[in-house]
Amino acid sequence: MITCRAITKVFAMGTAKLEALRGVDIAIEAGEFISIMGPSGSGKSTLMNIIGCLDTPTAGTYLLDGREVAGMTFDQLAEARNRKIGFVFQNFNLLPYASAYENIELPMLFNGKSARQRRQRVEELLAQVGLADWRRHRPSELSGGQQQRIAIARALANDPPVILADEPTGNLDSASGEEIMALFNGLWRQGRTLVMVTHDPKIAAHSQRTVKLLDGRVVA
Repeated sequence: MITCRAITKVFAMGTAKLEALRGVDIAIEAGEFISIMGPSGSGKSTLMNIIGCLDTPTAGTYLLDGREVAGMTFDQLAEARNRKIGFVFQNFNLLPYASAYENIELPMLFNGKSARQRRQRVEELLAQVGLADWRRHRPSELSGGQQQRIAIARALANDPPVILADEPTGNLDSASGEEIMALFNGLWRQGRTLVMVTHDPKIAAHSQRTVKLLDGRVVA
């Protein structure tokens, strides 16, 4: 599903250059659940941005579901993000003035789904994350754990095969974090591919295997 070969990413910092990734090789099969760990500055976020088609490598090859990302146009990259990948972030990234229902519905608006299709899918997802009675609440009226569950439902709106989660439990207490990981484990058992960045070894233990980065390289 995801193949990274000799991925390098260099950022220009004025006259200096920062090499964030230095020849990263990773292969993730469809239906795998992996975690990515490493200290700050190890390249985790840069790698996630490349895997999520939010950025492109300076050198190397990235294949998403067998297709080379480097050859995609801007519109094709946007379509890949919308149809292939669901994103879950540490800070939830929900629209503050939209209801839980509207936040989940948003990706389907960009995907051309009819009002009936959107309504049916949102109701399914609200039930799946256990928040059917909270559909009209705004993010400020929800707990952190509830906001993350809405964010997961939004990530699932277009039924993507891949879920990318960047520190999904980082802003949650331990009990809420375990609830979120139970949801992720359920998604994995349904056949989705999950890639998760985390600093917490206990959270990483939920995954099948862990990739450890240091100074832009895979070290374990």
